[in-house]
Amino acid sequence: MNIKGFSTGMYGWQARYWKDGKEPSWDEMFRDCAESGMDAVEIDPTPELAAAAQAHGLTISGTYVGLQLHEPFEALKIEESVLPSAKRLAEAGGTDLVINADPKGSWEHPELKTEEEFKRQGDNLARIAAAVKPLGLKVSLHNHAATKHNAEGDLRSVIDYSSPEVGLCIDTGWAHVAGINPIDWIRKYPERVVAFHFRNQNGAIPTEDLLEGEIDMKELISALDAIAYEGWLTFELLHQDDMQIERTMEEDVQRSVDGLKQWIEMR
Repeated sequence: MNIKGFSTGMYGWQARYWKDGKEPSWDEMFRDCAESGMDAVEIDPTPELAAAAQAHGLTISGTYVGLQLHEPFEALKIEESVLPSAKRLAEAGGTDLVINADPKGSWEHPELKTEEEFKRQGDNLARIAAAVKPLGLKVSLHNHAATKHNAEGDLRSVIDYSSPEVGLCIDTGWAHVAGINPIDWIRKYPERVVAFHFRNQNGAIPTEDLLEGEIDMKELISALDAIAYEGWLTFELLHQDDMQIERTMEEDVQRSVDGLKQWIEMR
């Protein structure tokens, strides 16, 4: 296994700032990311944000876009919702265009999608991958469903109903919440695993760092080594109000980086 490095999404950092009663500052968050061991960030790299991240030695790993993928392709309006961000990502040197299958209904009350809608998601992903192919980006589906029905259906959108160019961005936390062991997906679909969002869980509650929780991260690293994974390890730590928090986000990120590095070096 020869990973590109450690990256992070930014929502968890913003949420921790809010939790601490602070207004999130991009410059401060990027500084904290770099000091805690991050090599890159997953953002929509507008020129201003890309410059701010790069000022702290951070590169751009990818961009996350949420879409109502179960809707007809024309309704997605990718010329507005996807392509501008994709072009900024390519210009910033990023590689991973991560597409989320947003819920049917609402985030608070998601509905079960039909098999026809899962098929449509796969076709839409294939068409998005074809549209951004000239930019040299890797398109992957991010699992965000909290129910097994929708999580497994989103998986089929890629494996059964999309083109080989579309991969999986496995969110370990959301897979666990949906009742799925993310390690099983790695072992069963190694050729489709191109990106990650890393979080550990105790049931539906995130853990403070990656090392503690019900997901065996050491075994997960072993599974990644077995498939010779070469992408980014992107963190999605989240400090919620219903958690007992003992450390800062910077401490938990550094603790997680150190633990993963130790397991990677043991391979």
